[in-house]
Amino acid sequence: MLIRHGQSTWNQEHRIQGQLDPPLSELGRRQAELLGARLAARHFAGLYASDLKRAFETAEVVGAAVDVKPEPRTSLREVYLGEWEGLTTEEIAERYPEAWASWVEEPDWDVVPGGEGQAVFDRRVAAAMDDILRLHPHGDVLVVTHGGVIQVALHRIVRKPSRGLFPFKIQNASITLIRAGLAGAAPAVVCVGRGAVALRLARRANPVLHRWTDGDDPYA
Repeated sequence: MLIRHGQSTWNQEHRIQGQLDPPLSELGRRQAELLGARLAARHFAGLYASDLKRAFETAEVVGAAVDVKPEPRTSLREVYLGEWEGLTTEEIAERYPEAWASWVEEPDWDVVPGGEGQAVFDRRVAAAMDDILRLHPHGDVLVVTHGGVIQVALHRIVRKPSRGLFPFKIQNASITLIRAGLAGAAPAVVCVGRGAVALRLARRANPVLHRWTDGDDPYA
């Protein structure tokens, strides 16, 4: 199960995070609590999380509910977004008009100035997922990470490049379920969760938040 972290303080501000490290907002912590309650009756063979605060704090709350201690993994961090990190989209459009226009037309990790880039990010996510699958050939495993990581994992399974328009909607505190292949078969996407309970709570707190939880902020 791939889980996107709960809302962070910078999600509230519509600010690009990448590998910068804001914590969960109050709403994000409540989302994590709701998610933990939803999963509390299940048994999990492992729990891995990005070491960035917004993901690891989510994992700690969920881990307490399912009685599994999260293991931090730097390989599960969000894509590094170079000179765009810490900026709002309005600030990016003003300071980097050509790169931003290119991103708006067709999102591509390689257009981000000083960023990690598609090839490096793809390899990092692939290695992280393969390592977890190798450690846990059986049983359910939780992975708490970021929207960009989940996008890349899904693109890999459906054999599509991770550039271009993002077809998946990865909301805060949502669950994306991937079934590992049997006898050498490739993994399969079972469902891409939308986190309806968390989304209703978020919209109640902030009516404009749906722009972000509906997937416009996949790399946060």
